[in-house]
Amino acid sequence: MAASGEHIKALVRSHAAGDDAAFYAVALQVAAKAARQGHGTLANELKQTIEAARSQPVADKVTAIARPRGDLSELVTAAFPEVRLRDLVGPQPLKEAVARVLHEQRQRQALLDHGYTPAHRLLLEGPSGTGKTMTAAVIAHELSLPLLTIRLDSLLSKYLGETASKLRTVFDAAATQRAVYLFDEFDALGGHRSGNDVGEARRILNSFLIFLEQASAESIIVAATNHRSILDHALFRRFDVVIKYGLPDAAHASEAMKARLGAMGRGIRWASVGEKASGLSHAELVKAAETAAKQAILRGEQRAAAADLNDALQARRSALGE
Repeated sequence: MAASGEHIKALVRSHAAGDDAAFYAVALQVAAKAARQGHGTLANELKQTIEAARSQPVADKVTAIARPRGDLSELVTAAFPEVRLRDLVGPQPLKEAVARVLHEQRQRQALLDHGYTPAHRLLLEGPSGTGKTMTAAVIAHELSLPLLTIRLDSLLSKYLGETASKLRTVFDAAATQRAVYLFDEFDALGGHRSGNDVGEARRILNSFLIFLEQASAESIIVAATNHRSILDHALFRRFDVVIKYGLPDAAHASEAMKARLGAMGRGIRWASVGEKASGLSHAELVKAAETAAKQAILRGEQRAAAADLNDALQARRSALGE
């Protein structure tokens, strides 16, 4: 017995669209056709296979969403980060806040069994390049989840007029496909609702607030912004955790550069580079360390010199107009 041509086409279409419900419905139709044609064993095997797939735990479906399909594929990019908690550079309170989120997530079932919800809605705010995106990557890696970054530029431009429905698609996915969902440059959505806003912008923000309030604890929603001051105050009470980021002090600046240079940074007197590192973000410091390392490698040397690092830091400062 073979499925009809229409059944096959319907299966392919539903698979391409990522519509599991439609896919299983068509598969059951194929099983029913097999039963009507007297192929009872095949029909029962198909039904058992379908039921087993439909009852698969959400956590086991993570790999599937790493290649988002259908509407979701146009809204997110997927990655499996390799960065660990110990790689996160910053003040101890920041690291402790991230560690608490991870601990609650690892013990999520125990919390749920007692009627409590683990922290799953995070707002990360601070200057560009200070580690917000890296934090989302750390959470994803430590929990062995994919990191799905929502393309807010597509939501606000390509889908103007249907942004709310696209947001619903993302939050519906978050309820069934466990992952870390990162809304980067969140201030694009979360600006103050004032009389100068167009009606569409207000509707988008109101929709997001509703979706966030009702967000399933199955996934972790992370919103990152460089401009807390312009965020609508109604947003803050919707988040379980708010983590603030700032430019690194001298000690953390050295830590960030040491981590990137590795063995190539041995022998550098870090006190001699502290002044030029002041005021630069983690991202700028890492780029300066990479430049210094490459200069040493091109000279055929195994270690970068303090002069290389100072030159690279000065170049980064000049590029920023300082």
